[in-house]
Amino acid sequence: MTAPLPTLRLSPVAGFLFDMDGTILTSIGPVERAWSAWATRIGADPAKVLDYMHGRRAIDTIRTFAPPNADIAAEVAWLDDREHADLDGVTEVEGAAAFLRALPPDRWAVVTSANRALALARIAAAGLPMPPLLVTSDDVTRGKPDPQGYLAAAKALGVDPAACVVFEDVPAGIAAGIAAGAKVIRIAGDHGSHSPHAFATIASYRQIALGGKGGTCTLDIAPPAA
Repeated sequence: MTAPLPTLRLSPVAGFLFDMDGTILTSIGPVERAWSAWATRIGADPAKVLDYMHGRRAIDTIRTFAPPNADIAAEVAWLDDREHADLDGVTEVEGAAAFLRALPPDRWAVVTSANRALALARIAAAGLPMPPLLVTSDDVTRGKPDPQGYLAAAKALGVDPAACVVFEDVPAGIAAGIAAGAKVIRIAGDHGSHSPHAFATIASYRQIALGGKGGTCTLDIAPPAA
């Protein structure tokens, strides 16, 4: 008989930094529809574009796949219009709304590769609380896997990045969290992959028990339900 997996504890935690797509909300349907349409439009292989784009800024993916002499700004605008027009199927990751509402409001932020307008639209569509601090692709010059966004969020919260937990789902974001010096909790999903560098992997925020007092918190992370 296999012994049950132990509960993992993270303590102390001073800041909570969340990716958006695939981490606190599921937007895979709209994302894949928009990017597949864009890839077809420019003659790229949709499968290759979809494999690359998760967790990255739109402009970085478009620069990678757009044909020579393409108007990058125009391509970004075309994709942005497509994504804004499609919020069908955007839902919260299980337990995310309740977990976010339980956090100290001055201790959490969302750090996303989406632009601000799209991030706000998806968060609202998923029924999640609006983050007290939102760092988007509009606020950085280097996207994930660069840690710039996570470092900016930790600084704005007034906490040491090493005392933060980053919640991410894909390799580019996990790499960004680790490069920032934070502990990373991976959200399992269709486009997440096992990472030996993540502190833990969860399928639902209901696996996490939040405790602690004052400016620091404790996380107890239970194994997935059998």
